[in-house]
Amino acid sequence: MLEIQEIKKVFNPNTVNQKVALQNLSLTLNDGDFVTVIGGNGAGKSTMLNAVAGVFPVDEGKILIDGSDVTRLPEYRRAAYIGRVFQDPMMGTAANMGIEENLALALRRGQSRTLRWGITAKERERYRELLATLDLGLEQRLTSKVGLLSGGQRQALTLLMATLKKPKLLLLDEHTAALDPKTAAKVLETTEKLVTRDQLTTLMITHNMKDAIAHGNRLIMMFEGRVIIDVAGEEKKKLTVETLLSMFGKASGSDEADDAMLLS
Repeated sequence: MLEIQEIKKVFNPNTVNQKVALQNLSLTLNDGDFVTVIGGNGAGKSTMLNAVAGVFPVDEGKILIDGSDVTRLPEYRRAAYIGRVFQDPMMGTAANMGIEENLALALRRGQSRTLRWGITAKERERYRELLATLDLGLEQRLTSKVGLLSGGQRQALTLLMATLKKPKLLLLDEHTAALDPKTAAKVLETTEKLVTRDQLTTLMITHNMKDAIAHGNRLIMMFEGRVIIDVAGEEKKKLTVETLLSMFGKASGSDEADDAMLLS
């Protein structure tokens, strides 16, 4: 479903601020893979997601989604393949529009973005049913402005919007990092439910090793712009934070790996 082939990205090349963010990175996701991504600051996690989303071009390599080479496609054209939820709950929704209007825009994604035909009764009923699955009471607040919602409610709505049309690939960039622990757990529960229900191929960056272990069928760890650990299936189910830290130490060549260093 997703093929990243030997991609490289260097920021500020040939200057004192040169930074090699991705170095010959390769990664393949099969249909339905739910992959959690961890690594310290500067490991290349968000750079990888931005490269896949088309936020900037890569210097070398290829990116394929569902067999199509999207390497040179601009971000707006890749949107047909990708759903994305950002770390900031304020992104991904229109604050001055109602909940049902935001959902209508998501449903019309890839089409002419206009509401001049209005929202039909059938659409409205579908939105109620979908919002009810979030268990946040939003199905009773269809006309409420999104800007009035809490961070957790807004992030759950953004997640629903990103998955409404069952994208080929779902990108979650630390989408619970700005939430309190209780709300973050609720959003992660919703994430698991939606991804499993629709069998969405998903890349989820997280700063929490316990969450990375608990969710998804596969875990990768990045370090200095490359994947150094890739664990799936039964091996992933047996992981603990301690064994993961030990694996990181061996793979990175660090004798003193700890969670503060890895996830700083």
